[in-house]
Amino acid sequence: MSNELEKKTLPALPRFRPNTDVLEREEGFYIFMDMPGVNKETLSIDLRENEMEIRGKAVYPRDEDAKALHVEFGDGEYVRTFTISDGVDREGIKANLKNGQLELFLPKAARFKPRRIEIQAG
Repeated sequence: MSNELEKKTLPALPRFRPNTDVLEREEGFYIFMDMPGVNKETLSIDLRENEMEIRGKAVYPRDEDAKALHVEFGDGEYVRTFTISDGVDREGIKANLKNGQLELFLPKAARFKPRRIEIQAG
């Protein structure tokens, strides 16, 4: 019997598509995602070419001494993928996770930011 068969496989977590708001402002784009139960250690944000994938796992503690009579909180994985345009400065992307809400800031590339044209008199 191979080692692969001997290893216990963990059941796949249910997947959820987190509620998301996307806002555009002059300086860039803001993405807000609800990810309750997710912490920094179980969150990953990967950027590959024009695709950004966000994954977060929520695992709730179990009390072995208690008998669960009704349970609505369950373990799960949040997954969301976005296509990023060339108008985003990929090096300037920032992420902040606080109280179960992920905030991403995707700054606009300089060439896509609005600019005022100075008028010369003459």
